Amino acid sequence: MIRAFLFDIGNVIVRFDFSRALRAVAAFSEVADESAALQRIDDIKLTYEDGGMTRDAFLEQAFALLKYRGTREQFIAAWQGIFTANEPMHALIRSLHGRFPIHLLSNTNDMHVEGLIRDFPVFQCVTTGVYSHEVRASKPHPRIYAIACEKCGIEPASTFFIDDLAANIAAARAAGFQTHHYSPDNHPALLEALRAAGVE
Repeated sequence: MIRAFLFDIGNVIVRFDFSRALRAVAAFSEVADESAALQRIDDIKLTYEDGGMTRDAFLEQAFALLKYRGTREQFIAAWQGIFTANEPMHALIRSLHGRFPIHLLSNTNDMHVEGLIRDFPVFQCVTTGVYSHEVRASKPHPRIYAIACEKCGIEPASTFFIDDLAANIAAARAAGFQTHHYSPDNHPALLEALRAAGVE
């Protein structure tokens, strides 16, 4: 029996495209090529998401690596502007809200969490959020799943976990969760899996 839901965010609740941010900052940067820009900041982006770097430190290093000349506010707006709503998932979450606790488990950073909560009302349906930058652990490491269980007060066997990455699903399944490997391009497959699990 499912008693709670645990959702990833990126390419599940919202779609994302980092090239949107890189295009937005290109006019203020000496690194105009999107793939080159992403390659330059990829290491510090992961460190930031793992909680090993503050927002200020990330921005300082990103500005230096990209030779960025714009304002802090312009960069943050671009960084937060990579997301678009996955409307079928928003509808599903609203239908589950009030019937099940809805929790989040995401590899992310404070700038993205801030923008997501501000820009997408669906996050008002969330009971608890477990974010990699706060707990200093990331999927698919087993530690973050244990942290989620403790922080959210959930039992893996009765919690349905939804993520778009196979490695994260495998780790969750190993921890005892019910799981669905989600594709935003095949939302009906999730609805079918939920019906099979007794959730309409």
